[in-house]
Amino acid sequence: MPADLAVIGLGHLGLPLAHAATAAGVATIGYDTDPRPVAELAAGRVPVDGALTPPEVRRMLSRGFRPTTNPAELGRVRTAVICAPARPGAARTVDLSAVTDAAHALASRLRPYTTVLLESPVPPGTTENMVRPLLEEGSGLRAGRDFHLAYSPARLDPGNRSYDHAHTPKVIGGLTPACTESAAAFYGRLTDKVVRARGIREAEMTHVLETNYRHVNIALVNETAVLCHELGVDLWDVIRCAETKPFGFQAFRPGPGVGGHGLPLDTIGPHRTLRLVELAGQINERMPQYVTARCATLLNEHGKSVRGARVLLLGVTYKPDLADQEGSPAPEIARRLMGMGAAVSYHDPYVPVWRVADVPVPRADSLYEAAAAADLTILLQHHRTYDLQGLSVKAQLLLDTRGATPTGAAHRV
Repeated sequence: MPADLAVIGLGHLGLPLAHAATAAGVATIGYDTDPRPVAELAAGRVPVDGALTPPEVRRMLSRGFRPTTNPAELGRVRTAVICAPARPGAARTVDLSAVTDAAHALASRLRPYTTVLLESPVPPGTTENMVRPLLEEGSGLRAGRDFHLAYSPARLDPGNRSYDHAHTPKVIGGLTPACTESAAAFYGRLTDKVVRARGIREAEMTHVLETNYRHVNIALVNETAVLCHELGVDLWDVIRCAETKPFGFQAFRPGPGVGGHGLPLDTIGPHRTLRLVELAGQINERMPQYVTARCATLLNEHGKSVRGARVLLLGVTYKPDLADQEGSPAPEIARRLMGMGAAVSYHDPYVPVWRVADVPVPRADSLYEAAAAADLTILLQHHRTYDLQGLSVKAQLLLDTRGATPTGAAHRV
């Protein structure tokens, strides 16, 4: 049965889009070259932590969503959206191999009048200089004349139920005005508001600016946290006061590191480096080292050494109340503590098994007993199930990297 839409790439980008399209009544197939997520979805299970819930997957299937590894299905749709991952590559570049694989799979089956959209997080110029030639060479068709081509940055906040696809404005930029309007017609079925960029590169650069904005501001508050600790200033009270300003300030909060799928992009093109973003990345990447140094100092101040200390890590995911561990600073902090001779264990209601450097980390079954037995407990992620007031009473020594504990109940980063 022909579908209106093919979502190419069934990961963190593709699955929420497929869910939104199916819920809007768009006949949708999901294509992936990897049979594992296809098999998991067909069985009603979630193949990627944090992307959807099992009930949402089951509702998608009941509404006609079809996951497939058959590329022939791609030649039967009106709209194809490439949601392949773009992961960190060598020398702070972006690995676009999954995007090129997706374009190759679509190209030989591309039909005239199809609308092709790219949502993968790519550097400016990728849609025109890489995806377009692959599609044109593989299909014999010409973008802007025989098929529509546009870019739309994914704007996802996993776990945020207030800002789903329907309530998040969608930015689009097409190769031609007709391409933009075709993309707008598609996304207008999924969202309340469509924002038209001047072109593809403006839409691509929108993603870069939004992602870099987050990382630069987190770096600023992380560096401020280190300074405030040295000066004996309560950073969390500073933030509380500063965020009362009704203009010119948006509150960001420090943490043990920056996780997630939104990678900062400090290299644009072969020779252009965004120095501020590069520096922000260096600051954020140093936070796990800073946290472990604070741990050593705290233990030392209480007459204990890191070597042989029992350290309990609370929350090893990158976001609260989700199982997704992408980019979480917890593994590096655990590795550093283990390297210093600490006996590390963890607790996380969303992670039943955890390995660091291929070594299984013991999981605490009884949270309060484990906190009472540990020489140091470190809150890395604030899941709602954690009773921080109770934990602060039970723990011998508690380091809060999220500023979530009541004032005076723990040491804070």
